[in-house]
This record gives sequence, C-alpha cells and structure tokens, in this order.
Amino acid sequence: MVAATATPAVPGPKGLWPVGQMYAFSRDPLTLLKGLARDYGDVARFKAGPQSVYLLSHPDYVRDLLVTNNARFKKGRALQRAKRLLGEGLLTSEGEFHRRQRRLAQPAFHRQRVAAYGRVMVEYAERVSARWRDGAEVDISEEMMRLTLAVVGKTLFDAEVESDADEVGASLTEVMNLFGYLMLPFSELLEKLPLPPQRRFLRARARLDAVIYRIIEERRREGRDRGDLLSTLLDAVDEEGDRTGMTNEQLRDEVMTIFLAGHETTANALTWAWYLLAQNPEAEARLHEELDGVLDGGRAPEPEDVPALRYTEMVVAETMRLYPPAWALGRLALEDHEVGGYLIPRGSLVLVSQYVIQRDPRFWPDPERFDPERWTPEAKAARPQFAYFPFGGGPRRCVGEGFAWTEAVLILATLARRWRARLVPGRAVELQPRITLRPGPGGVPVRIESREP
Repeated sequence: MVAATATPAVPGPKGLWPVGQMYAFSRDPLTLLKGLARDYGDVARFKAGPQSVYLLSHPDYVRDLLVTNNARFKKGRALQRAKRLLGEGLLTSEGEFHRRQRRLAQPAFHRQRVAAYGRVMVEYAERVSARWRDGAEVDISEEMMRLTLAVVGKTLFDAEVESDADEVGASLTEVMNLFGYLMLPFSELLEKLPLPPQRRFLRARARLDAVIYRIIEERRREGRDRGDLLSTLLDAVDEEGDRTGMTNEQLRDEVMTIFLAGHETTANALTWAWYLLAQNPEAEARLHEELDGVLDGGRAPEPEDVPALRYTEMVVAETMRLYPPAWALGRLALEDHEVGGYLIPRGSLVLVSQYVIQRDPRFWPDPERFDPERWTPEAKAARPQFAYFPFGGGPRRCVGEGFAWTEAVLILATLARRWRARLVPGRAVELQPRITLRPGPGGVPVRIESREP
C-alpha cells in the first residue's frame, strides 16, 4: 500500500477541456505525448474525457510499471478494446489464463525452431526479390506487408496464405482505420448501434475469422504434427493446470493474435528500415559492404549467418528506436501507486511511450538522427535498460521477439543484397499511429534499383 503522506499534484496541461485533450490525443498522439514529456517532465497528467491519463517518461519508471510492480496493473483500455478483434489471445488476456496460454505457446518460439523458420523467411523473400524489376515504383509498405503475411502463415501455421493476402491485408487495414472509433469514450454503447463504422468492423473481422477458422479446421481434420506453432497449440496440454487443451475459440484467439500482430509489426519495422536507408547513404553503403562480405558476393543468407550480420541487426535496432512498431503501452492501475514522488490513483490509465523515450536526448544524443552505430556493445551497455523497449518488458514481454529479430534481419539481408530503394520525389510519407506505427494512407512509395554485389 502507498504510504498516507501528501504527494504533489502531477503536472499537466491546464488550458484544454478534457474533451479537447482527448481530441488532441486522437488526432496526433505522438506530438501530444512528446510535448507532455518535454513540458511537464517524467510524470505528466492529462485528461481523455472522463479518464485520467498519466505519462511516465523515464526508463526507471518503465521498469517500475512493467517489471517491479506489474501485478498492480492490468492492460489498458486500448488492448481491452482490442479484444473485439483478438479475443483472449496472448496480447489481451490477463492473469492466470495469460500465464497458461504463454506456457502452451512458448515451445514454438525456442531458438532451434526459430532457426528452422529462417529458411522459409529467406525463401519467401527470394520470391519477392525475383519479382522486383529495376526502376519499378512500388509501395514498400505494401510489399513488406504481403511478404511478412506469407511468412507468418507458412512458418507458424504451415499454410500458404499468399492467396489470401489481399483480403487479409484489406481487412486488417480496415480494422486499423477503425481503431480510433473503437477507442471513443462511449464506443461500448455505440457498437450496439448499426452505425457504418461498426458494420465495417464486423465485416472485416468476419473475413479474418473465415481465414483463421479454415486453417484450424483443416489442421484438426489432418491430425498431423507439422512442427509449427499451430501443431504445438493443437497438441498442447496444460500440465500445470487442468491438463486440458485449447478449444477452437481459444485457438482462434491465439492464431489471430500471432497471425496479425506477428506480421504487422515486422512489416512496419522493415518498411521504416527501407525509408531510413534511402535517406542515409552512408549507412546504406555500410550495410551493403557487410552483406557483400558475409554472403560471399551475393548468395542468399542462411539462418546460420544471422550472428555475422551485425550491422544489419544494428540497422533494424536503430529503425525500431526511431519508428517502434508498438509506440506506446498502457496499463490500468488496480490500486493507488506512487512513482517519482507522485500518486497515481486507482483506476487511472498509465502510459509509457517507446516513441517518446527512444527519442529522449538524455539517453540518445542527437535523437532524431539515424545512426546504427548506437548499437555497438559498448554503446548499449552505457544506456539504461528501458531506454529502449520495442518489445515491452517483464512477464508480458513479447513471446515472439526472437522470431521477429530473425525475420527482420534475414528479409532485409535477402532483399538488400540485390536491391536498394529510393524515395519517389514529391510523395509525402506520413505517420499513422494506430495499434502499431504504420505509414499513412499514401504508404512509402519507392523506386527499386538493382545493385551488383
């Protein structure tokens, strides 16, 4: 319990009505959060309608929230509302049920199994590489979405979903675009009405469900262990609990979570990597130099090459610093909690933002500059642990982190060894912070150029 001593009022903006602050957050959350941290310090408060929101902007406070005192908090409203799509999957479930599901899923992400997945990642990236043409203009975000969708379908569910890519991609985009609607203060009431956004959301979810349930039903009928995540989940029995397996609904929720979150986040990281490399020719040249050396003049990478692709990994790490796929995490306080000398009352929403802390000049000199050299072992050791947390932290740290790192490094290496991207002049690239940090509606238009190793 928090000691009954007086604590100072948490600083925050006074000039906006709560509805105005909520509108500012929904319209441009990144600017609002960066401004709060800059103007009011490491603990700041604003109102989003009736909800008090506290922003913590120091690595020590991130550790306090996600690790030290994680049991005092539960998932925030954003992920509570995400249950409308993801059900009780790993990303949204709580308590003992979450721990049970994590135990069942964990074996599918062991290092040896991820290494086996790596060969499929390269194979699918090679298909994209063979399809690209010198001088062609493409939306690199759309290319990466289609590629990672195919990879996650094959490696985790041993299913060819490239034929479903257009439908799944359109449905996912529809859901992401409707996320702001789902987050409105009274959306729980609005969703009971036959409003156009609600009907579009239900149609998009139904299309996604059709793909997922089809895969589950095919695999149950087959009854064969294919060595993928779905086989693991189908065969899993909770040895520490009631020794039962998963129902179709539980399988659907886990498959939906990993199927969509698993490809969306990596696709965004790869998209922003191409975007940053196109604007930083020195880093791009250093990347090509490493690929030409490690890959012996142009062969396709193999999973065993990943430890040698150090600069490629540094490019990915620096990309996720500037453009973290998960740009903020929210938790709801289950009891009064004191942090940084301030009291956070029970029922408050607490935010920590990767986008804010990973651009903080106290931990990142010249923070807006793209510099993969920040990721040398010496530089990493000199920073606080939670100055960088793209995969979260504590008991809810992303279970698929190793998969995501391997996929991003191998796909970037496979494609960049033969191709470079140049931004199309006159085409603006916008940020769209929804559930993930996506490009805006115009995507990231680039011209693909061939290169000789």
